[in-house]
Amino acid sequence: MVVGAGPNGLAAAVTLAQAGRSVVVLEARDTIGGGTRTAELTLPGFRHDVCSAIHPLAAASPFFRSLELELDLVQPPAALAHPFDDGSAMLIRRGVEDELTPLLRPAIAATELLLGRVSRLARAPVKTARFGVDALRSATAVARKLERCQSQAVFLGAAAHSVLPLERKGSAAFGLALLALAHTHGWPFPRGGSQAIADALAARLRALGGEIETGHEVTSLRDLPASDLVLCDITPRQLVGIAGDELPPRYRRRLLQWHYGPGVFKLDYALDGPIPWQAPEVAAAGTVHLGGSVAELVEAERAPWEGRHAGKPFVLLAQQSLFDDTRAPAGKHTAWAYCHVPNGSTVDMRDAIEAQIERFAPGFRDRVLACTARDTAELERENANLVGGDISGGANLLPQLARRRYRTPLRRLYLCSASTPPGAGVHGMGGHLAARAALKRSS
Repeated sequence: MVVGAGPNGLAAAVTLAQAGRSVVVLEARDTIGGGTRTAELTLPGFRHDVCSAIHPLAAASPFFRSLELELDLVQPPAALAHPFDDGSAMLIRRGVEDELTPLLRPAIAATELLLGRVSRLARAPVKTARFGVDALRSATAVARKLERCQSQAVFLGAAAHSVLPLERKGSAAFGLALLALAHTHGWPFPRGGSQAIADALAARLRALGGEIETGHEVTSLRDLPASDLVLCDITPRQLVGIAGDELPPRYRRRLLQWHYGPGVFKLDYALDGPIPWQAPEVAAAGTVHLGGSVAELVEAERAPWEGRHAGKPFVLLAQQSLFDDTRAPAGKHTAWAYCHVPNGSTVDMRDAIEAQIERFAPGFRDRVLACTARDTAELERENANLVGGDISGGANLLPQLARRRYRTPLRRLYLCSASTPPGAGVHGMGGHLAARAALKRSS
């Protein structure tokens, strides 16, 4: 049995089915995908990614590559654009050296190791050590290696995907890894929407004889049919909720101490035309980071950890319809944007986000046909794994990263979510590796 039909749950199910096991996936929602769903959230004909949108980790995933999934990954001319107040912008392009490349070389060399088993890092000590020298440091400390303020801001914007204060140790790893992936694999997205990833995994599972039941919420392990293994694509809080007293008290207490990080406030736009960027070259990128100066970025990412809402939030924006005409009616466009907020926040950040977009794209508001906003409570109602709006399955603090495990004290029960190695992102490796561990233990 697999609980949850997100990408990790589906990856676990495919791995089990490949090993000849009979598999049933139970999904509480009426549609599969978890964080990889696509829906018409604003107006008819405008297709928006409900949660995740840009997928460098899917392109780099060893498991996804091994499946040869029928996915059409769209590669915009630039992976990332970061505009500045003077009307300029810095772009990161796949395979093109830039000012950040010397800093990224150790991460680029270690890219193939980052999504595998932890033991693979030990088998490549030189590459691991070279990457780890900077990866374990704070993003602000590593950014100071770059001469230009613009390059520092680009690096910090990538590091902000850690959802950590940028002065916190370990935050640099996310900037290094994501920018390295931009150089090696790009930051692509599936044509038609993120739902295509879930649908491709589901098709492979069904071809292997696996089953998926939607609209089936699991409230207790005791309600599950008898099975040799149960893999849960859920976070520690949900595991306590469904396993209850079956878990040893000490382990249950450890799960209840799991720390969730800041949440997100998300907007989806139906637009009457493309975003009118002041720097025209920004239209070449699928992903845009809006954060201005180094000091502004640092403040924006520190605020949610202190229970505050940044006056000028760091905004992560995707403009897929520029490169994928399936996302909107002819001549129209979509935009997907969010910022980080305190966990559980219900503060409406639309005006603050739009002010940041308008700052770098004057006239943006005039293009808006419709907008749908979701605060952290609404995100969690739609997907119980997004506890308090946390899209990472738990705070990316170094001590907590070291505590992530697939196994539980119950021999048949495993976690296989973003709360397990290698962590958040659409790559399926958490599910795949959890399933392999379960098969090895049960053989």
